[in-house]
Amino acid sequence: MRDLGAGFGYLIKGQRWVGRHGRWFGFGLLPGLITLVLYVAALVGLGHGADDLVSWATPFADDWSAPWAGLLRTTLTVLVLALGLFLAVITFTAVTLLVGQPFYESLSEQVDRTEGGEVPESGLSLWRELWISARDSIRILVRVGLYSALLFALGFIPVVGQTVVPVIGFCVTGYFLSEELTAVALQRRGVVLKDRLDLLRGRRMLALGFGVPLGLAFLVPFVAVFLMPGAVAGATLLARDLVAADEDEGAAPAPYTLDKG
Repeated sequence: MRDLGAGFGYLIKGQRWVGRHGRWFGFGLLPGLITLVLYVAALVGLGHGADDLVSWATPFADDWSAPWAGLLRTTLTVLVLALGLFLAVITFTAVTLLVGQPFYESLSEQVDRTEGGEVPESGLSLWRELWISARDSIRILVRVGLYSALLFALGFIPVVGQTVVPVIGFCVTGYFLSEELTAVALQRRGVVLKDRLDLLRGRRMLALGFGVPLGLAFLVPFVAVFLMPGAVAGATLLARDLVAADEDEGAAPAPYTLDKG
């Protein structure tokens, strides 16, 4: 339970860091604003089309007597909207990080610089870094998609689907948000996706303490944009300590052997 509080502490430290470095806060807002416009348009479109989508997908219910057809379609519409929102929260960070790779890379380097010690560089070209980020994001999104499908199915279970499943959904959201955000600093340190997941798996409660509150905050419109710069800063501080602790245990992160080949 201590790690839960420590994870939340990194989130607060990141927001404080950008608060003290206002120029970097403004710099880090740009990618989030661009992505937000795209996502708002997509969610508005989903909101307008969810009824038609559900009706198209359930032609067998056309002949059902009232109120069963309406009840089924209303439930499915709510689930589609909830799934869309869940996926938006999960993918927003990945897409924003991809759009803002140069921005957040510079911000993360500045955090390392102000905190002292080594400022690692990947040594890769911008296009190579973008390719690695996009590839790793797709791998993460595939995992998220599998969890989403499972949680969507479990949502039909009475009581459990309306209580336990949403809690699990937020934990999944928080865990993968932590992975996506720490990836900015860990990629510069040569830590590949598998090793990043191993690092976070070893400190799962720390990852949840950082990512779950962030995922909940991201549900509030526009909040994600303003929290992203501080989230990247906090994730960099988290990554620094994760790697330091891992190296102390004699398990230094692996280099980009495969990615450079």
